[in-house]
Amino acid sequence: MTHPALRPASRLLRRTFASRLLRDRRGVSAVEFGMTAPILFLVVFGTLQIAQGYYVLTVLNGAVNSAARKSSLQTGPTNASTLDGLVTKMIKYPMPNASVTFTRKNYAEFSAVGMPEDYSDTNKNGQYDATECFVDMNGNGVWDSDMGTSGLGGANDAVVYTVSVSYKQFFGFGKMFGLPETQSMHSTTILKNQPFATQATRTGVSICP
Repeated sequence: MTHPALRPASRLLRRTFASRLLRDRRGVSAVEFGMTAPILFLVVFGTLQIAQGYYVLTVLNGAVNSAARKSSLQTGPTNASTLDGLVTKMIKYPMPNASVTFTRKNYAEFSAVGMPEDYSDTNKNGQYDATECFVDMNGNGVWDSDMGTSGLGGANDAVVYTVSVSYKQFFGFGKMFGLPETQSMHSTTILKNQPFATQATRTGVSICP
């Protein structure tokens, strides 16, 4: 218990200490940095991650367009693996851990790209059923919603060339927000093979289950 005679001095001392404490700015910068650093790092590294993905996509599109033009030449069917290797090399330059896969589908003409094989819609439901007859255009013995045939095809054929890339992101922000750690992207181009020979005739075979 403070002696009555000492109470004024005690109050003055407390006011002086409180005043000095309020004016003391030492360590404030460290506290402010600790509060804002997580947000700052999230913005910086998130921006870097987005820029990285955009750069990889730009490289992918350029590589696909270059390879597709070379694939349409007469030497395309014999150089397909070489061209795929060049695309892979270009992708792995900015993203060494990337997984690169390739697909090629060819069609007799551009209008056939992505189109289903013809079928007899006997029950008039607007979709193919396993009991209905169809015209097998790609020779695999089953009805396909895309009549394309795998590979580069021949002279004058339309070719859909797709390259898919997947890689693990450098920064783990996706996982923090419940997003996949692996980034996937695709690039597709459609070209027509040069008329280096007579285009092969495609004949469909009618199949009835």
